[in-house]
Amino acid sequence: MVQGVETHSHLPGLVVLIPIIFTALVGIFQKRSFLLRNWLFISGAAITFAGMALMGYYVLQGRILVINYLVAMFPFTITFRVDTLSFLIGVVAAGVWLLASIYCLQYMKDDHAPNRYFPVHIFTLAGSLGVFLAGNLYTFFLFYEVMAFSGYLFVIHAETPEAFKAGSRYLMVTILSGILVFTGVIITYQLAGTLDLGSLGIIPEANVVSLIAFVAFIIGFGFKAGLFPLHTWLPAAHPVAPSPASALLSGILIKTGAYGIIRVTYNVYGIEMMRDTGWPTILLIFAAITTLYGSMAALVQDNLKRRLAYSSISQIGYILMGGALLTERGLAGDVFHIVSHATIKSTLFLTAGAIITKTGIKYVSQMAGVGRKMPYTMGAFTLAALAMIGIPPLNGFVSKWALALGALDAGQPGYAVVLLISSMLNALYYLPIVILAYFRKPEEGTVLYGDMLRYDEARASMLVPILILALSLVIFNILPVNLPLVLAEFSARALFQH
Repeated sequence: MVQGVETHSHLPGLVVLIPIIFTALVGIFQKRSFLLRNWLFISGAAITFAGMALMGYYVLQGRILVINYLVAMFPFTITFRVDTLSFLIGVVAAGVWLLASIYCLQYMKDDHAPNRYFPVHIFTLAGSLGVFLAGNLYTFFLFYEVMAFSGYLFVIHAETPEAFKAGSRYLMVTILSGILVFTGVIITYQLAGTLDLGSLGIIPEANVVSLIAFVAFIIGFGFKAGLFPLHTWLPAAHPVAPSPASALLSGILIKTGAYGIIRVTYNVYGIEMMRDTGWPTILLIFAAITTLYGSMAALVQDNLKRRLAYSSISQIGYILMGGALLTERGLAGDVFHIVSHATIKSTLFLTAGAIITKTGIKYVSQMAGVGRKMPYTMGAFTLAALAMIGIPPLNGFVSKWALALGALDAGQPGYAVVLLISSMLNALYYLPIVILAYFRKPEEGTVLYGDMLRYDEARASMLVPILILALSLVIFNILPVNLPLVLAEFSARALFQH
């Protein structure tokens, strides 16, 4: 597969437009018929995923899909550009979103404000895909802001004092992130005369101004990604957000920040400038700190969703590290880890939501016996936990192996050691959950005490998406060809050999 042939196509624009249209349809018809609302809600996510999957036909032929939409009053265009990298992350995002949407039907059934949540849920999909498919920084920034501000409604959905407090923190971070990213965009245009993301290294030279833009980009995207010490909104938001929203916040939305850092590093500045300046060393240091800090902080969290949130912070360190190593195998591991973490963490958050829904249990210390009560749900959680630890043949092992090889290629074995230490810490905060759920009996007076003989799984509309995600953690790795890994490797090769 040789990529480089640009093909004019409206398909990327339609994929972003479809969820916007269905947001309006869901909003219009939801008060007339809950059944129609649900069908429109799922149809919007399903058609969007189908559109993303269809683009794979062209991408696998080596084509790059490009479309420009002129906007009067601005010197820029809204441009969508689908290469291997944007396709892989976009199709995974759309797939996870579809499964989370199906999950929502039962999860939000008795919620206090489903008619507000459903339109926000599908509208945020448009913002996320607009980021991943953006062909220039102008388009990227527009949809980055759409995604960020609609995500605020995820955080405050419960309308509790804790939710509004977490929402205020999220909103402050979102505003700061937007200002910094916009600063980077403006400086880039001033220095390069273009905002195109179809080229490599559009900024002509390294100087103080280009360094200021680089720092603005990294801090701005670092806020969204949850990079230490910019992470504080993340563990505050997850415990109060609905579980499907948490799955999307951690599985997809924080990846927009990581994706932004990749595009800035490789498309805006370029590999040669990054190597000459040594700026990625700063990223590597913060990546290592983020990885170890997130893992150690997760160890002491009793709230299940907070533990998962700190785990996500740790994994963002992995992703930042892979891109900053500036090696082909490191970047391939980076891209594949974005895909892996999206599926793993979505599985974990959706299982957490099912447990909370059926038992009311929110704390790890209360989970004794959950594995006997909800064997399929806890089985999926266990599989995802093992994947996060890095047990073969699960996808977490594959991505960590590729990242370690990338560190060795870069002559940085210390970062491979960081990955190993983090994996050991992952085991220390995930395995106790599994052991408690399966091998400890609930104590007298607890929620599950005296009711261990009756299974009480979540409804099929919640359980089936969980099981599909859990199956995806292993199925691609035992097939003769691991297609996501092949696409990740090719996307890295394209950036290094452009």
